Amino acid sequence: MAERTSTGLLSMMLEPTPAVAMTLPAEVREKLAELELELSEGDITQKGYEKKRSKLLAPYIPQIQGVDPSLQIDNRIQASSQAVLPVSKQNKSRAANARDERFRSDLHTEAVQAALAKYKERKMPMPSKRRSVLVQSSVEACTPPDTSSASEDEGSLRRQGRLPTSTPYQGHSHPTVEHWFNRVIQGSSTSSSASSTSSHPGGRSVSNTTTHAALNANATATALADLMAHTQLDNHSAPPDVTGLSERSSLHVERPHAASVRGVSRNYNHHTSVMETADGVPVNSRVSNKIQQLLNTLKRPKRPPLREFFVDDFEELLDVQQPDPNQPRPEGQQMSPLEGEPLGVVTNWPPSLPAALQKWGTTHPKSPCLTALDNAGKPVYTLTYGKLWTRSQKLAYTLLNKLSSRNEPLLIPGDRVALVFPNSDPVMFMVAFYGCLLAELVPVPIEVPLTRKDAGSQQIGFLLGSCGVTLALTTDACQKGLPKAQTGEVVTFKGWPRLLWFVTDGKHVAKPPKDWYPSIREASNDIAYIEYKTSKEGSTMGITVSHSAMLAHCQALTQACGYTEAETITNVLDFKREAGLWHGVLTSVMNRMHVISIPYSLMKVNPLSWIQKVHMYKARVAVVKSRDMHWSLLAQRDQRDISLSSLRMLIVADGANPWSISSCDAFLNVFQSRGLRPEVICPCASSSEAMTVAIRRPPEMGVPPPGKAVLSMSGLSHSVIRVDTEEKLSVLTVQDVGQVMPGALVCVVRVEGTPYLCKTDEVGEICVSSGCSGLAYYGLPGMTKNIFETIPVKSTGVPISNRPFTKTSLLGFVGPDNLVFVVGKMDGLMVVSGRRHNADDVVATALAVEPMKFVYRGRIAVFSVSVLHDERIVVVAEQRPDASEEDSFQWMSRVLQAIDSIHQVGVYCLALVPANTLPKAPLGGIHISETKQRFLEGSLHPCNVLMCPHTCVTNLPKPRQKQPEVGPASMIVGNLVAGKRIAQACGRDLGQLEDNDQARKFLYIHDVLQWRAQATPDHPLFLVLNAKGTVASTASCLQLHKRAERVAAALMGRLNTGDHVALVYPPGIDLIATFYGCLYAGCVPVTVRPPHPQNLATTLPTVKMIVEVSKSVCILTTQAIMKLLKSKEAAAAVDIKSWPTVLDTDDLPRKKNPQIYKPPTPEMLAYLDFSVSTTGILAGVKMSHAATSALCRSIKLQCELYPSRQIAICLDPYCGLGLALWCLCSVYSGHQSILVPPLELESNASLWLTAVSQYKVRVTFCSYSVMEMCTKGLGSQTEALRLRNVNLSCVRTCMVVAEERPRITLTQSFSKIFKDLGLSPRAVSTTFGCRVNVAICLQGTAGPDPTTVYVDMRALRHDRVRLVERGSPHSLPLMESGKILPGVKVIIANTETKGPLGDSHLGEVWVSSPHNATGYYTVYGEEALHADHFNTKLSFGDTQTVWARTGYLGFLRRTELTDASGERHDALYVVGSLDETLELRGMRYHPIDIETSVIRSHKSIAECAVFTWTNLLVVVVELEGSEQEALDLVALVTNVVLEEHYLIVGVVVVVDPGVIPINSRGEKQRMHLRDGFLADQLDPIYVAYNM
Repeated sequence: MAERTSTGLLSMMLEPTPAVAMTLPAEVREKLAELELELSEGDITQKGYEKKRSKLLAPYIPQIQGVDPSLQIDNRIQASSQAVLPVSKQNKSRAANARDERFRSDLHTEAVQAALAKYKERKMPMPSKRRSVLVQSSVEACTPPDTSSASEDEGSLRRQGRLPTSTPYQGHSHPTVEHWFNRVIQGSSTSSSASSTSSHPGGRSVSNTTTHAALNANATATALADLMAHTQLDNHSAPPDVTGLSERSSLHVERPHAASVRGVSRNYNHHTSVMETADGVPVNSRVSNKIQQLLNTLKRPKRPPLREFFVDDFEELLDVQQPDPNQPRPEGQQMSPLEGEPLGVVTNWPPSLPAALQKWGTTHPKSPCLTALDNAGKPVYTLTYGKLWTRSQKLAYTLLNKLSSRNEPLLIPGDRVALVFPNSDPVMFMVAFYGCLLAELVPVPIEVPLTRKDAGSQQIGFLLGSCGVTLALTTDACQKGLPKAQTGEVVTFKGWPRLLWFVTDGKHVAKPPKDWYPSIREASNDIAYIEYKTSKEGSTMGITVSHSAMLAHCQALTQACGYTEAETITNVLDFKREAGLWHGVLTSVMNRMHVISIPYSLMKVNPLSWIQKVHMYKARVAVVKSRDMHWSLLAQRDQRDISLSSLRMLIVADGANPWSISSCDAFLNVFQSRGLRPEVICPCASSSEAMTVAIRRPPEMGVPPPGKAVLSMSGLSHSVIRVDTEEKLSVLTVQDVGQVMPGALVCVVRVEGTPYLCKTDEVGEICVSSGCSGLAYYGLPGMTKNIFETIPVKSTGVPISNRPFTKTSLLGFVGPDNLVFVVGKMDGLMVVSGRRHNADDVVATALAVEPMKFVYRGRIAVFSVSVLHDERIVVVAEQRPDASEEDSFQWMSRVLQAIDSIHQVGVYCLALVPANTLPKAPLGGIHISETKQRFLEGSLHPCNVLMCPHTCVTNLPKPRQKQPEVGPASMIVGNLVAGKRIAQACGRDLGQLEDNDQARKFLYIHDVLQWRAQATPDHPLFLVLNAKGTVASTASCLQLHKRAERVAAALMGRLNTGDHVALVYPPGIDLIATFYGCLYAGCVPVTVRPPHPQNLATTLPTVKMIVEVSKSVCILTTQAIMKLLKSKEAAAAVDIKSWPTVLDTDDLPRKKNPQIYKPPTPEMLAYLDFSVSTTGILAGVKMSHAATSALCRSIKLQCELYPSRQIAICLDPYCGLGLALWCLCSVYSGHQSILVPPLELESNASLWLTAVSQYKVRVTFCSYSVMEMCTKGLGSQTEALRLRNVNLSCVRTCMVVAEERPRITLTQSFSKIFKDLGLSPRAVSTTFGCRVNVAICLQGTAGPDPTTVYVDMRALRHDRVRLVERGSPHSLPLMESGKILPGVKVIIANTETKGPLGDSHLGEVWVSSPHNATGYYTVYGEEALHADHFNTKLSFGDTQTVWARTGYLGFLRRTELTDASGERHDALYVVGSLDETLELRGMRYHPIDIETSVIRSHKSIAECAVFTWTNLLVVVVELEGSEQEALDLVALVTNVVLEEHYLIVGVVVVVDPGVIPINSRGEKQRMHLRDGFLADQLDPIYVAYNM
């Protein structure tokens, strides 16, 4: 061995395995031996040796067993690697052994490893997860995933490092051998040679960094710290470089995975110095690296391109997968039904089971019937047949005669009774079961409910209710352990009927009088018992079994198993149902057998217990499941003196699970030396409905030898049996389950549709017709007909027999020698794009990926969920408690690859949950339907998730290609021909509205104030409320004028006319007074929101930016804010030395009144209005004096404002309509404004509504954020408000000021909540304005109510409006944005051609009005842009009018309503901002639509925002709940966006509440969020990168 290793391991790799060597001709073998000799003596170089050797072997290698050469080498590597590794590894793996090995198969493990080796691993971005404390902060502490490569393996690992890379297979496209080395020898994909050193946290080795740097020559000697920062799966970073062998060592370096360590330098130079995004923008952040990796993984096409789609006029059609023309099809003859041998009638067989009990109980009373064991394996009690007979008689008598309600007997024969007995008490169960049979009651055995929330317990309750169960029998101990209510009675479990609990222990049952005998009849067709079964969906059905079927089944089992009187049998199974009940409770009594019942709890403590009992009692038969065999294998080392020679039959009850074969083989290997004969292993197939279907007969029956089939998985996925396959990787090995039961007729039928007989080489569902199967599902006639009364037909459509068949839900076929083979169950069947996969097979593949290391006890659940019209596979595994993040991610990515290779199917979602958290079935398995339920409702709480929608979802509609545009002429003609009117609308004409508007005489708003100060000096204009609801300050016309004069006086000496002045004030009178003071002094005011003292870092830079961009020469503010602007904290956020002059206006001196400035023309600039748009652009618009007056007049007319009116305003006064309503309108119209600063609502949510009620306000304005505060904060307090006399019936219009699509759900819930306080549902409406015109629509007081239409969301993506009915699928409600203001004209224009559009067509809203802004002062960051926003003309039609482009998409629709002027009313519907739309797959999406879907998907999602990054959709959700729910959201978010929007989410980011930035209007700042995400500033709880 040593010699061979020294010559390099390669010789071993290509060593033919013994089987192969035999196929080589003798002379070739001779030459090989010579070569070996030459090499060992140094006569030939390694390279020459390989060359000659490969030449010799070339003709033979590919032919051996038809295996692809690359795999051959691989399998050999596997063999050799075992030889190389020290034995210690074997012992070590035993320790981690408690896994469920139902699915273990060495061959399959090998296949999986080979498949993984073939795979070039893709780089996958690892999800980042928040660590409250970053444990792995030091580099050395990061143990590589493969902890098993401990120091003693180090020598062998180092040696592999020196392998020459050239191999005889360079010409092939297969990766070089070293890949497999890394893979197989270490069994993990981290193969850094320094891994062993780095896994010992003590000594930090220098070699660690140096090895890495030296090996990765072309990775520009990246520092290890950088590598750590980029968590990435990078197995083969580049294809092996075979050219420059000399400079480069052959070992590939991988990046060690570490948690995303914050604060580690992030420059990323692996192959490229700076990474570029798809747009070629250089990016340098961890997030963008991950996204780039994600994009790289997605760039490679996964599947062949799909066929063309038809794009219907409106709908995007989902692709329907066409069957592959080359897929295998069944070619055999039609199968003929298979008959079991006749059921031989033996003379002494009893006429019924109770008769058998009576016979044995009276003739052999001392004969043992059942021995129960305790948890130490000691026999606690042996029930004899005499005892069973007398005790069940007593119980029968008591049940029928001693239980009464209202003097009526509680039970009459035929009633159903629940049997609730723990698994450790078979004796009491048996007495109760036979007691019920003797009393002619129907026992319904169920599990003991331990808590109110047991998995599936509700369904059991449903079953009991539907069976009309009123009484439950139980033991004393069990009754004491059940949860109790305060009254001391057992609680009623969720979903259960009210039950009476009766304890069957001796003291509670009465002795029957001498003359009472139970009636013992012949077996009839009446129901004997009901067995429960849980379906794939999780619903529980009761299967009724008649007395005659029960007896016939016992007889058939007796004949098939050759049971004889008084045999001993050990039973490990659950005695309440299926094989445990059939063998251990029913058939045993018929034959007076002695059952040793081994409880599950004992098996958990001592997996060998059943073998010890077989040995001790010399049992002839044992009934087990394959996992019991597997568990005993792991524990058998310590037991020497065990003999299994007494066994004549080892019945494997789950032999129908294809993966049981490996447990059987392994068990035989170990125990053959202890007397176990190979032929006694008897797998059987059964189902609750059909009972036992087939069983392998014991050897003495002279049956044909057992069979084994090696089937192609891809064939099986098309339901075709193909024995061999080209790639040899994806095969399923199954053992037969013996022959059909005596007296039964079996056939195999197609799974879907009409039950046609299958062909001989086709897999279908096995159906049975016999006297010993269940009768029906209790109370479910429809399902019963489908399952229990199937009529299989031949291909001609003729029924094969007049007997009805029962479907067994087993998928299989009949093989040679009439042996039955089962390849899966209907429950585990997943049909993914037309191909069938079995959940168990996928579990086996997942377990074969480094099984011992990672999955806790082998607990993996696989099921499918339906997303976007196809099944999608979900794999959920419990991970070992000590698994690190990197281990888990590594394992996940390998599982995906293995399943893809072996089953050719993608996994949609792979989730890892902490150990022991999956819902358990009664005997410790995983409760699949409950797991699926939790997954779908988001309560699974995984600790890791990997979604692969990009690879799995292949039926998305084709991306939309834009059509070449139609020319203007045909367009206009088309409009006219179709009789479509052009979409144009206007508000009332200002010229015709003659009103007694005094203010019209004045050109300038400040002149109006002076006039009011003279005409009505004491008229109150403003009233500001504080948080307590008391008046904080007021101002009459004269007071305001005087204060403004004082400000003007202070400014005049200092500033020139036309200077810009920033007003940084909290909302209040000061702000309004200084606004007019600036106008008096000829300066231009710029209102700025003051910085937030607790959040200077983010709010102060905005203030600074506005001051700078607006070129303000002076800042006016209060003393407090002035201190804040110059404070130490402010200095940390901005350069405080560069502020312009700051004046505080708190105590201005009284100077003599200044000369008030008169502007030369109304076109002069009055004020600047700055606001940050939702896309994060700071835009200031110029408002001239003319526009200011026009705006005020328009609002006055629309809302009918007069000096006698009062309006309440709960808005911020800094920009847009808020600024106009606070500062301008009251002065112009003379009405009184009650001002409620929105900030005060944070401490008193009811402030605004209380004020509205107190002042009996008819018109009020608010923002969406205020409305949200009221609905969230006051939703439950309406009663308390009513008691405080809050009454909103005075409100005629409540307008939400917004620059977005109306939030219809919010306005509706607001109306609904406050309806109780008298708010009219018609009162709430919205306004619409934007930067170019701050008030385009306002509901006002006259005019029709706002209308709502429903449009098709899919058509909207194609820029089309298609009106649909309310409630139709994909419908989206849109509410009209208020009425168009007087003097405003609106038209809808095509965004590209700039031509006018027709009615109900989607386009950009253009507006023309005297109060349009005159232009942007500057758009910060986008100066050149938007020049045409304010003066643009149509390309055809009316080409004279000058319009301003709003940047919003919308449409006009003529309604049936009439407006004030008697015309038909045109409604404007705003759909959303053009800047915000997402262009994905050639379609236009509005973020709000996707966000609405996402928020609906889980109760813990508080808020959501979406944006795109390099064509990937990023969804950020705020989690309102515990952090363990974070990962539940990933799948739900992905599902809902796929289902409703046909989009694949690229990244899901889960953050804390409040992370999504929102501006003062309550709009999401998605671009800020995007910047924060890319700069890694969100501190997310979890980031999932969907593959």
